[in-house]
Amino acid sequence: MLKSLKIEITVGLFMLLGLMCMGYLAIQMGDVNLLGKNTYSLKARFTSVSGLKEGSYVEAAGVRVGKVSKIEFDSGNYLATVIMDINNDVKVHEDATASIRTAGIIGDKFVKISPGGSDIYLESGKEITETEPSINLEELISKYIFGD
Repeated sequence: MLKSLKIEITVGLFMLLGLMCMGYLAIQMGDVNLLGKNTYSLKARFTSVSGLKEGSYVEAAGVRVGKVSKIEFDSGNYLATVIMDINNDVKVHEDATASIRTAGIIGDKFVKISPGGSDIYLESGKEITETEPSINLEELISKYIFGD
């Protein structure tokens, strides 16, 4: 009877540990912050965000510093508004440039932030005003082949 109870307790603890590990992995893979947000939001408006997706990464100096949290269409200005979550330890200059780039030749799109020279940094909710849209490869090939 005592040996059976020990085995049941051991199996129960093993199962509990396994469930805790699975929960931890699910939270990490789902990119959920339980202890609060360690990012701030910036937005940028582009004439085209073709190929960019929510969840795409934001890069500065070749290092991932955030991710795209939302893409909306501004029907008043006919522009795409990209909302980005930037890590708190990264400060973006007021005159920084946001551009949409491609990782490799046919890779995923991402937002590249190039620094500016200003001493003023953007706060949460502010907008990066200098932007460059994504390059449409089909248009470039068409112009090259057929001339313009």
